[in-house]
Amino acid sequence: MVDNSPNGARSTAAALALFDGLPTVAPEEMLGAWRGEGFPTGHPLDGVLEAFRWQGKRFESLEDVHPLVFHTAGGGLVSVNPGLVPMALLCAPRVARLAPLGGLFPWLAPLVATRSSAARLRATLHRGQVTATMVYDALPILDVFRRLEPDALLGLMDAKGMAQPFFFVLRRVEEEPSGAS
Repeated sequence: MVDNSPNGARSTAAALALFDGLPTVAPEEMLGAWRGEGFPTGHPLDGVLEAFRWQGKRFESLEDVHPLVFHTAGGGLVSVNPGLVPMALLCAPRVARLAPLGGLFPWLAPLVATRSSAARLRATLHRGQVTATMVYDALPILDVFRRLEPDALLGLMDAKGMAQPFFFVLRRVEEEPSGAS
C-alpha cells in the first residue's frame, strides 16, 4: 500500500517522484464516479476545491466526462461548467484566498451547472508513460492519472500557464449519490 494520506503536505518534487513510480491506468478503468480529495504540495490550489465542496469527477464514457462535480446547498450534486472558470484565476499565485468564499458556492453552484459533458478520456504520454488522461473541452488543462491503490488514483493537473502541477486523489464511489446532474 502506498502512503497516500492527503493530510501531510509534501513538496512538488516528492509528489512527482511518487507519481512517476505508480502504475499507469487505462482510460476504460476510469469509468464511474470518483470522490476527490486534496493531496497537498504547497500549490496555491491546495484546499480550494474542498472549501467549495468538491465531490469529485464522473466518467460516463470515454467521450462524456463531468470533471467538476460539487455538492449543492440542498444536498444534491451538480456538474459545474469548467468553461466558466477563468484560467487567469487558476494560475494566480494567490488563488487560495478564494477559499473563504467556498461557503457560498453550494448556493451558487446550480447557476453554473451543466448537464453536458465537459471533458473526455484518452491515453496520453506524460512523464514517459502512457496513461489515462482527462482532456477538458474548453480549457487548456489535462488531468493525468496513476494508480495508488485498486480503487484510488493520484491525479496530476497540468494546466497551461500554471507554474507547478496540482495534485489530487480520486477514490472510486461504488454507488453515486442521487441528484448528480
